[in-house]
Amino acid sequence: MAVIYINNDPYEVQEGRSLLEVCLSLGFDIPYFCWHPAMHSVGACRQCAVKQFKDKDDKHGFIVMSCVTGTEDGMRISIDDPEVIEFRRGIIELLMTNHPHDCPVCDEGGECHLQDMTVMTGHVERHFRFKKRTYRNQNLGPFINHELNRCIQCYRCVRFYKDYAGGRDFDVFGIHNRIYFGRDKDGKLESEFSGNLVEVCPTGVFTDTTQYRHYTRKWDLQTAPSVCVHCSVGCDIIPGERYGTLRRIRNRYNHHVNGYFLCDRGRYGYEFINREDRIRSPLLVNNGKAAPIPEEAAYSQVSVLLSTGKTIGIGSPRASLESNFALKRLVGNDNFYAGISSSEFELTTLVIEIIKNSGLQIATLREMSESDAALIIGEDVSNTAPMMALALRQSIHQKRYEYTDKLGVPRWNALAVKQAGEFDQGPFYLATAGNTRLDGIATAAFKGTPDEIASLGSTTAKLIDGGGESEKIKKHHEFASKMAKDLENAARPVIVTGISQGSAEILKAAVNLALTLKSKGAGAKLAIVLPECNSLGLGLLGGKGGLDDALNLLRSGEAQNVLILENDIFRRIPTDVAEEALSGAKVVVLDHSPTATTDKADLVLPVGTYADCDGTLVNYESRTQRFFQVMSPSPGAVEPWRRLAAIAEALNTYDANSFPGRDSLTQWTNFDDVLATLVEEYPVFRPILDIAPPAAYRIAGMKVARQTHRYSGRTSIAANLNIHEQQPPEDVDAPFNFSMEGYHGEPPSSLIPRYWAPRWNSVQSLNKFQAEVGGKLIGGDPGRRLLKPKLNAGMQRYEIELKSFEPKEGAWFIMPIYEVFGSEELSAKSPPILSVTPKPYLVLSAKDAESLELENDSPLVLKIDGSEYNLKTKIELGVTDGTALLSVGLPGMKYVNLPSWGKIEKSFF
Repeated sequence: MAVIYINNDPYEVQEGRSLLEVCLSLGFDIPYFCWHPAMHSVGACRQCAVKQFKDKDDKHGFIVMSCVTGTEDGMRISIDDPEVIEFRRGIIELLMTNHPHDCPVCDEGGECHLQDMTVMTGHVERHFRFKKRTYRNQNLGPFINHELNRCIQCYRCVRFYKDYAGGRDFDVFGIHNRIYFGRDKDGKLESEFSGNLVEVCPTGVFTDTTQYRHYTRKWDLQTAPSVCVHCSVGCDIIPGERYGTLRRIRNRYNHHVNGYFLCDRGRYGYEFINREDRIRSPLLVNNGKAAPIPEEAAYSQVSVLLSTGKTIGIGSPRASLESNFALKRLVGNDNFYAGISSSEFELTTLVIEIIKNSGLQIATLREMSESDAALIIGEDVSNTAPMMALALRQSIHQKRYEYTDKLGVPRWNALAVKQAGEFDQGPFYLATAGNTRLDGIATAAFKGTPDEIASLGSTTAKLIDGGGESEKIKKHHEFASKMAKDLENAARPVIVTGISQGSAEILKAAVNLALTLKSKGAGAKLAIVLPECNSLGLGLLGGKGGLDDALNLLRSGEAQNVLILENDIFRRIPTDVAEEALSGAKVVVLDHSPTATTDKADLVLPVGTYADCDGTLVNYESRTQRFFQVMSPSPGAVEPWRRLAAIAEALNTYDANSFPGRDSLTQWTNFDDVLATLVEEYPVFRPILDIAPPAAYRIAGMKVARQTHRYSGRTSIAANLNIHEQQPPEDVDAPFNFSMEGYHGEPPSSLIPRYWAPRWNSVQSLNKFQAEVGGKLIGGDPGRRLLKPKLNAGMQRYEIELKSFEPKEGAWFIMPIYEVFGSEELSAKSPPILSVTPKPYLVLSAKDAESLELENDSPLVLKIDGSEYNLKTKIELGVTDGTALLSVGLPGMKYVNLPSWGKIEKSFF
């Protein structure tokens, strides 16, 4: 530690960090633009000036830029020296020379970092009287609006997009004061992280196009902490609501998980909540036609439908832990099914066993970004877990840091580090079914079938252990040897895998490899991608089996009734199987959006989304996190557990033995009651009680306000209904108010509804909520892990059963691939996401396409298990001859069980 003097007062700080970081961490206000805590310093804006003195007798000093000045023991600086204040004021006036000063019409107004810094420096009067430089703005697609005339050339956008996120279609053009940040031509930004430009940019150059369509100023948004529901990573988000419409999603910082960024699926997938076809009232189906009915009649109808026969429940990996638990409690443990295919259920169970018993630590996104060697085996994380891909992109820079550390170049000096270590890249390997967006940074990439991928992993483990290579993979021995050497030489390697290929052998090979590395003394970590936001939580709840088992009961007549929770089973099971099973049963569906399953229901009960409810999700690393209701209560948007509790109450004349948990549900009055019952029955979930305060929590006698202290139009919101101000709804489930009344200071980190601090109205105010800049939030980051690995466990390696890939004449081995936009169910219902979702396609090698006389975008017919799929052709290098990759989950694409063999024919239509 070092002692430095700021404005003549001593402070103990960490030596070697940049002066700007240190001052911000201590709570001082220093204006800046180009510096970003995730991308560090380049000294481009000259705004963060301070005065440094040689010693205590130096009265003159000299101006330095704090972002590119390291802290040293005994150094003395002044933040508010008059010369420094005048220097900053002059710099920002120069930066603002060509700015249009259009704050009243700028989407960023009221949360603009440029506004904050302008006020902070005291620049209040323009002296520039000449013609301003202007630019033509570009169409950058459905997510981002471009207004370059507001640019102050801080370089943040291009540094994030190119250097941090690896985008290649956005750059800086020009020279001197004619610099242009954009694409070489109009067109959608290709990176799946482009939406971060909205928050990275300190001005209004890049703004949220989706918010623009229903624009509201920041101070008029009702906000609450939440969790993204579009993959298993569990990024922290802040949704914003106004007039019953969700208006936008912003990043909520979590040091362990998403840090400062979000992927575009998480940022723009929210508009399924606003769709006009949302289910808002109970629907009773008669003769194939659905008609709305009153709530009371709906519960009476439930009693009629479930009054005879056995009832089973089907849960969902996209529903909250509490909702799944309520359903399981109602129908009984022996009648609850997980709502995923039986193969996925078995794989999820295997994942839980691995996390519990392997002795391997599960890597957080932060740990992935700091790993010094990485292998992705069998999972295209760019599409199934995009933020994981962003974290892994940072891992290749660790070797660069090791080199510049030896040179004495501090890591915060981004430009010097980049120039000195430009050609130093850490080992990064890929073994996947098809090409990925990470191939461009890979040391080497392997493409093959699931068994070939598993064999590669197994061979690599044997080579590290000193054994020979597998006979089945001799042709890839050179690849495996190089990878084995790099992984073995690493101090912090990470192995990333998943279950998207439906292969237990890939999982086992990944675990064996990580265990082998650990046995050699490396700090190896593992990460396993799961399909959906609560896949692991659902797996921990368990069940009698998967969807196949549940539907078999319905098909055989052993069960006559079924309650389906937030699940479109047609996405998970063949259409004919699902239709046959549901056709002879009484079907009650609880969901918020219409699906093929709601179309087959006898009764549909509307429930709320993550924006309408409180709940808990468990991410891939077993981190459990709370999301809180942000939308004011509205008809139909009822918590699923409350809906199930009402069903239990409606069954009060029915035989209680058929619904063993009915009585406990009727006793629940709020969310805390559900949690108390959950942790009593499942001790593994006990950490949930510590991740957020209960509903009775108060700060200075107050709840936390969802609305800002500047909330406007309050008395006119419902003026069309009543000229008198209405009583705000009471929230009995959480320590939040649906009002501007309440606590507006810094609440516990799990309850932070927005980032806003005096003088800091933009997202940069996050600095005020961190224990130190770039570090954890004050009080710790949200979430707790449920499963802690047995670090001293000596788990035996898994036995792996592998098959050689033998091409079949006239048939192709079909494997699944996924799209970041379209393959995930909920985001695919969002119009902006839908606008960039591709049509279903099949990827072939050039040789196979030629043999079928197919070109790119040629129509073809794929035949699998008696079903036909009309698709477009996509030709890619690297795909193994005799194999093909089928896009799955896309709108209009029926379920197909993969991997499988299929026939391909040229289509003439």
